[in-house]
Amino acid sequence: MKRIYVMTCLALLLMLSLSSSAYAGSKKDIVDTAVAAGDFKTLATALQAAGLVDTLKGAGPFTVFAPTDEAFAKLPAGTVEDLLKPENKQKLVSILTYHVVAGDVMAKDVVKLTEAKTVNGKEVKIMVQGGKVMVDGANVTKTDIKCSNGVIHVIDSVLLPQ
Repeated sequence: MKRIYVMTCLALLLMLSLSSSAYAGSKKDIVDTAVAAGDFKTLATALQAAGLVDTLKGAGPFTVFAPTDEAFAKLPAGTVEDLLKPENKQKLVSILTYHVVAGDVMAKDVVKLTEAKTVNGKEVKIMVQGGKVMVDGANVTKTDIKCSNGVIHVIDSVLLPQ
């Protein structure tokens, strides 16, 4: 039974990897890849406001669990606008760095983990359930978007550190 479960998870991750093949082998860094995809405008704006663009354009490698614009839209009304205010920069930095893990953590490695230490110092919980990979309750919708300085895994919710 466990073998069937593991095989199902691997098949799902392979399918998700293939669906992100348009991004595969990108010569662009994480920020440029996300901007080019068009689904991460809010994330790009937040990275700019937090002063993290240069960091994520750096050598890395980084693994980013990247929330889409739709993920940010799930937050209560006014939350994003409030976080983008200069006086909330430290809170925004804390949230955004909670989406980043040092190193290249590919999907085949993510499914073997139960948690990962983020750049902000806190652990995200990783769970494989019903053939889906979740990070702190957010569903991973695309995996292994390779960039010149790391990898992006797309998620459907914004991760909020406790």
